[in-house]
Amino acid sequence: MNLLTIKGFSKAYTDKILFDDADFSVNSGEKIGVIGVNGTGKSTLLKIIAGIDECDSGQLSKGNNVVIKYLPQTPDFAEKVSIYDYVITANVDEENKWSIEGDAKAFLHRLGFDDTSLMVSTLSGGQRKKVALAAALLSRCDILVLDEPTNHLDNDMTEYLEDYLNNYKGALVMVTHDRYFLDKVCNRIVEIDKGKTYSYNTNYEGYLMLKAERENIALATQNKHQNILRKEIAWMQRGARARSTKQKAHIQRYEKLASEELIKETQSVTMSSIASRLGNKTIELSHIAKTWPGRPSPVITDFSYNFLRTDRIGVVGPNGCGKTTLMKLITGVTKPDSGTIEIGDTVRIGYFSQENEALDPNMKVLDYVKETAEYIQTTEGLMSASTMCERFLFDGTLQHQRIEKLSGGEKRRLYLLKVLVSSPNVLILDEPTNDLDISTLCILEDYLDSFQGILIVVSHDRYFLDRVIRKLLVFDGCGGISQFEGGYTDYYLTHGSFANSASAGANTQTKPERVSTADKEPAQKKKTQNPSVKKKFSFNEQREYDTIEDTIARKEAEIEQTETDINNSVSDFVKLNELTQKKEQLESELDQLLERYVYLTELAESFEKN
Repeated sequence: MNLLTIKGFSKAYTDKILFDDADFSVNSGEKIGVIGVNGTGKSTLLKIIAGIDECDSGQLSKGNNVVIKYLPQTPDFAEKVSIYDYVITANVDEENKWSIEGDAKAFLHRLGFDDTSLMVSTLSGGQRKKVALAAALLSRCDILVLDEPTNHLDNDMTEYLEDYLNNYKGALVMVTHDRYFLDKVCNRIVEIDKGKTYSYNTNYEGYLMLKAERENIALATQNKHQNILRKEIAWMQRGARARSTKQKAHIQRYEKLASEELIKETQSVTMSSIASRLGNKTIELSHIAKTWPGRPSPVITDFSYNFLRTDRIGVVGPNGCGKTTLMKLITGVTKPDSGTIEIGDTVRIGYFSQENEALDPNMKVLDYVKETAEYIQTTEGLMSASTMCERFLFDGTLQHQRIEKLSGGEKRRLYLLKVLVSSPNVLILDEPTNDLDISTLCILEDYLDSFQGILIVVSHDRYFLDRVIRKLLVFDGCGGISQFEGGYTDYYLTHGSFANSASAGANTQTKPERVSTADKEPAQKKKTQNPSVKKKFSFNEQREYDTIEDTIARKEAEIEQTETDINNSVSDFVKLNELTQKKEQLESELDQLLERYVYLTELAESFEKN
């Protein structure tokens, strides 16, 4: 059953068009993951669904009794509100007033909140997000809308949320960049790209395959249209083969093809810089310890480690265990209570912290990068700051945009770029996947593949950890830190967790293709004849050649009428579905006619040459 539909909607902020005649819908039981590059409008789409924002044009339709609950990326709280009041009071009604308190306390306990009387204002940013998440998940609604629900959650909590949402009965729409999470929870992926939405009825792995197919089909269609356009240009130059309606149809088709925006093939974005030389002495931690005031136990006790020049280390553990503290000790932001930290003379640290450094809102993107370096030495030679910006998805227009106009994710990406262009030989990334889109993460992962230096990553993104690290430092939450050789999945398999999902699909087998006996015959036994070259059309081909343009014009008119019928039927979901299927069928038939048109035209030209 359809719960919500947004048809032909557009949305722009200042001079930036986010959506242009796009479509979106939510059906009961769907778990939709919304993905796209930072700044394309993912959070805006969620706000439109939740009724917080409005479209500039288009029509939103939803059932009168459809209830929507929205979790923003950065939740707002009243000045003086306790965890109890925010979560429990917000969700109490006549039907659940006797059960909500027990359910809420059990859920909050699972999130790590034993004292629900604490004021929300005293909590950290990550803890506040958990409180807001609890309130959203406990609500009674038909569509649950979540913006970055996995940010600030540790690995165990993320897996718990996966299981919770897999068993969730309502519809779900969420933005997340956690690829394992998308793959396990979602049964539909909606991608936002260049103002349009593309829907894939599958999980993330299936989306990757279907997107590749869509892009290949789109490029093939474009090549076909370019071929037709070439014929149309030649026709326009030599005069009409026919007159009246045929000539008019020719001209209209020529104008339509000539105005099509060319599709750019997805580029393989690479970003590689040459790290400065790293000597034999790198970073040596000897018996360090650290305790924070007000905490009953130390965050780090008697930890020693000498970093090797080839180390690629992931730092994992529960929220608040001290992972960021360790990063700040290494970078010198914080001093240990005891023990020593020695840094080699050649060490050059690039530190990507959880919080962006202060960004001057009036500075332009390119100028911000140039503050670090106007030219960067890469494996391809010297590269300008502008080119590096392009490699990191800041095109020419964005490079001259003021920072204040960037989205939160774009600012995070810009900060990361500045860290990378400083050519560090020790790279420390503290929660790099928070607020970064999947495209940026792929670029970062490719960069790290060729990074010649020490890599230290604090992350709860399991996919990212599996992709880039080879060793783990595991916090036990009581000040102890242990070492493990391997990636995230290796660790949890060894410790009896995450085994079921990791081994899912292991028994999938592919049957070998059957080879026909005819294909086994030696080539010399196959008799071939050189067909005689055709000199003219057959009777049926000539008749088809004379009428195909009229047939194409009628098909185009039929598609246009169907589009009008669709726009007039947005409230009739059954009819809307029928008309949409009819349009897809008509467009497929038109493609076949256009292919036949090209073939017949080329055949006619060959007759003229002969």
